[in-house]
Amino acid sequence: MASVYKDPNSDEWYYPDQGYILSETDEHGIILYANDLFYEIAGYKPEELIGKPHNIVRHPDMPRIAFKGLWDDLRNKGFWTGFVKNRRKDNGYYWVYATALRKINPDGRVTYLSVRVKPSRSDVEACTKLYAELCLQEK
Repeated sequence: MASVYKDPNSDEWYYPDQGYILSETDEHGIILYANDLFYEIAGYKPEELIGKPHNIVRHPDMPRIAFKGLWDDLRNKGFWTGFVKNRRKDNGYYWVYATALRKINPDGRVTYLSVRVKPSRSDVEACTKLYAELCLQEK
């Protein structure tokens, strides 16, 4: 497995700069596949994630409008990119820069692929501030 580690001064977890977190869900957001780095950074075993809704890793600091934009873009454009703060099983968190793609399989089934990489610290800082403001507006 790749090396993930926790910041000693917060609940944030980190993964290698070159790491790719991969997953595939069905059209209802149920996890069909995840790679080892996803299991490791999220703190789950494969049997705890496969067959579960992807929003199991949704962090409460994420504004609802971000996910509305994600689903709108997936439906209209077939892809989405953005910064996401995810929650670990132990309630820690990790940040990703995600690209999600709609995939139409030969049998007509729609699935969604997501490839996530480590964002820059400056992007995390900017998103932390923006998402806090958006969450306040949603209340």
